[in-house]
Amino acid sequence: MPKLTVDGIEVEVPAGATVMQACEAAGAEIPRFCYHERLSIAGNCRMCLVEVSPGPPKPQASCALPAADGQVVSTRSAKTQKAREGVMEFLLINHPLDCPICDQGGECDLQDQSLAYGKGHSRYHENKRAVTEKYMGPLVKTVMTRCIHCTRCVRFAEEVAGVEEIGAIGRGENMQITSYLEGAVRSELSGNIIDLCPVGALTSKPYAFEARPWELKKTESIDVMDAVGTNIVVYTRGAAVMRVTPRVNDDVNEEWASDVTRFACDGLRRGRLDAPYVRVGGKLTRATWGQAFDAVKAALAGVGGDDVAAVAGDLADVEAMVALKDLLGLLGSTRHECRVDGAAVPVADRSHYLFNTGLAGIERADVVLLVGADPRHEAPLVNTRLRKAVRRGGARVFNLGPDVDLTYPVTQLGDDAALLGTLPEAAAEALSRAERPAVIVGMGALGGAGGAVVAAVHALAARFNLVRDGWNGVNLLHTAASRVGALDIGFTTDGGMAGLHDRPAKLVFNLGVDEVDVPGAFTVYIGHHGDRGVRTADVILPAAAYTEKSGTYVNLEGRVQRGRLATFPPGEARDDWTILRALSAVLGQPLPYDDLRALRARIAGEWPHLAGEGLTPAGWVPPPATDAPAPAGPFTLPVTNFYLSNTVARASATMADCVREIVDADEPRLEAAE
Repeated sequence: MPKLTVDGIEVEVPAGATVMQACEAAGAEIPRFCYHERLSIAGNCRMCLVEVSPGPPKPQASCALPAADGQVVSTRSAKTQKAREGVMEFLLINHPLDCPICDQGGECDLQDQSLAYGKGHSRYHENKRAVTEKYMGPLVKTVMTRCIHCTRCVRFAEEVAGVEEIGAIGRGENMQITSYLEGAVRSELSGNIIDLCPVGALTSKPYAFEARPWELKKTESIDVMDAVGTNIVVYTRGAAVMRVTPRVNDDVNEEWASDVTRFACDGLRRGRLDAPYVRVGGKLTRATWGQAFDAVKAALAGVGGDDVAAVAGDLADVEAMVALKDLLGLLGSTRHECRVDGAAVPVADRSHYLFNTGLAGIERADVVLLVGADPRHEAPLVNTRLRKAVRRGGARVFNLGPDVDLTYPVTQLGDDAALLGTLPEAAAEALSRAERPAVIVGMGALGGAGGAVVAAVHALAARFNLVRDGWNGVNLLHTAASRVGALDIGFTTDGGMAGLHDRPAKLVFNLGVDEVDVPGAFTVYIGHHGDRGVRTADVILPAAAYTEKSGTYVNLEGRVQRGRLATFPPGEARDDWTILRALSAVLGQPLPYDDLRALRARIAGEWPHLAGEGLTPAGWVPPPATDAPAPAGPFTLPVTNFYLSNTVARASATMADCVREIVDADEPRLEAAE
């Protein structure tokens, strides 16, 4: 490990580290524009210049210079300061004076660093260059005259997103960053280039000119658009969610977010349920909370035991599901189900339904077998991890299911579940020789005869030793944010959704299920959007969305995380669990908790791993041998439209634009930029 001196401070850094990393280890701040710790080194902005000896007499770019034993680095010398001022002066030669109107104002690296490291004046008096605007789709707004050619967006698209649709044309002053044929960028992660851009060249098109950062309140929370549990920051002004951005969590989402996570937030302001409704004479009529509760009480008269059922949707929090399960228990029923998509998710042991390798751990896999999964659209941030395993670790990926573009090389085995019993020789040999083999089973493999697929996957786990010391390669790729938490608390019933269809209940509590029809003679819908679930509802109880309550969510790897209230729900809408608590009092059987703290204490008492935030790994319990028939037939992927995967996204005008311009377009749309 090399030792070097930075500004008089001796530091030791790992082999392969750069001088910039050594400077940061010594506490020195190094300005930069092109360098980003999660992207390859470009070394083209030259802002990170430092003096290094022994070496050439001129300052050197610290981001691209390997740290070596005995180096003496100066980050504050007069020569370094003069060099940085010169670089900044060159960068500002053609940069427009847009700060008062630029949407990046207040969050601009160029603005901050010109103040800290610039001269304060310019000697350049010639005309500035102008660059025509580029069209990059409905999500990214471009003002390319501001571009300083850092190429962060180009490297992100190529290295992380795997969509090589952004690049540079021209040379020198005539260089321009553009998308391929100026079409929409077809990536589920395109919004991340907004965060990466150090100037105002790439900004959020839906958020443009809506607010300044200092006008907004920031709340750290958890995303529920998929099962990854992306850590986010929710920006609000008054009661409105203005935007959502990712926050850094290396164990979960690193610092990325999918486009649905980032841009679907405008759906929180549209199609909302803000008052109770009761169906009278076949027509939904606005009611008071008392009238709605009385209607539920009247419907329950003479109904008891297993004639009452409950289903939980994809966006439900643990607190709401526990309250609903407790209410059903008071009514004498155990018919509650979270697997509303009909997936035969195994529930015998917690390790059987988790993504056991972990989100960060899957990067270490050397052979991966995908079974009925499309991680690019079901969990884009899992796909980035797999892409990293392929690009950096040389992992081999085999796909058993529909042929999809995952942005990295994949060996297609076919689309027949029968191949699980007779794996092609190449895949079988790779799995048998792998040091860290993994199988990822998607929800598309667990529909219909999913039990047979589960048995076949468990047989593969035993055959290829997928579970070994320090490694568990058996993974389920969930698509619903609520699913793992619901499975943890036992929100399941024998027969699953098929049982509810075979013997419909007389009264069903529907906790935000909008993707499928729920059988029942009388339906009580508890949710926040007037989506599909309200069409057959007899009573509608308006609830809070994920940004409007404090809730617990468990991601696909079993990590417990807490979302926090960023703004209040509209109108008369209330937190889901408080609705159920108030209803239980009307029914004469009040639930034994009156506040969130008491409810969480009740949860911690029965499920200790849900008491606090963090990851509780599940020890592998070998499943018992079964006589399930061999699986057969093609798989059906669960996500048919990435941009319309849940009720919030379906209410979003931005997501509708993405569908029109990206999904429905046969070719990239060519048009003048706004």
